Amino acid sequence: MSNSLADPVEWLCHGTTLRAIHYAPRHSDFVHQGRAPCIVLAHGLGGVRTARLDAYAERFAQAGFHALAFDYRFFGQSDGQPRQNFNIRAQLDDWASAIAFARELPGVDAGRIALWGSSFSGGHVVVAAAEDGHIQAVSSQGPMMDGRAAFLNVLRYAGVGQGLRLSAHAVLDALMSPLGKRHTIALVAAPGEVGVMTSADAVSGYTAIASEDWHNTITSSWLLQLPLYRPIRYARRLPCPILIGICMQDSVAPVSAAEALAKRAGARAQICRYDVGHFDIYVGAAFEQAVADQIAFFTEKLGASPH
Repeated sequence: MSNSLADPVEWLCHGTTLRAIHYAPRHSDFVHQGRAPCIVLAHGLGGVRTARLDAYAERFAQAGFHALAFDYRFFGQSDGQPRQNFNIRAQLDDWASAIAFARELPGVDAGRIALWGSSFSGGHVVVAAAEDGHIQAVSSQGPMMDGRAAFLNVLRYAGVGQGLRLSAHAVLDALMSPLGKRHTIALVAAPGEVGVMTSADAVSGYTAIASEDWHNTITSSWLLQLPLYRPIRYARRLPCPILIGICMQDSVAPVSAAEALAKRAGARAQICRYDVGHFDIYVGAAFEQAVADQIAFFTEKLGASPH
């Protein structure tokens, strides 16, 4: 028998239905006045809940935490049109609504909410925690902490020509959007092809965790905003401890930006370094080590009742 109960849940965010799975622990050592902490999870760029996010949530519930794993609007099992529309501000709003929903879940201690993010959402959780102001702990693995650094990284491994091609696609999408149409490109593609991520391990890494409701396509106008999206600027506003899981062979999210955020966060930051690539942390031995480190972190930061 599983150590957790998994139930589908949904709620409205700005009129759009978001869907998630709520994992409730059957037993917990962290109960205070009948309530236990909750960890809210969402995926990275173009990711959906069923692409290994549930694996983390299930482990957290087995360890005694509630876990709420949700899909952003336009992706996975959540509603929203057009599909595959990536919008940074909309996703941050989805985070805020998911946090509010988690606080109202049966058995959840509203004073002990934590956030879990990976890749692009590894940056989102920093911003979401800072904007909320009452989050108790954050775990961020393989994080995209600085859009400017991430874009420069694309130029480094794919060349200036690829940067220009991506920019042209982004402009086309931006021009089509007011007409009610969208222009999409591949999320991952082989080196030399058009795609948001074209590092040598992008296709094999992403398809290794892909699920049936994942689609290798994404709108592109947001790329014009990418250099301006810099979660690293929120480091000093973090209201809580943060665990930063850094993939030392990361080809997508610059390691230097994650290290820099940790430095800015000071004593609130704890770093775990893994000698793996960006996509390796979701599976196998790297997953086992990362999830064990995260459970230890959440146990330390959320185990006691809030003062």
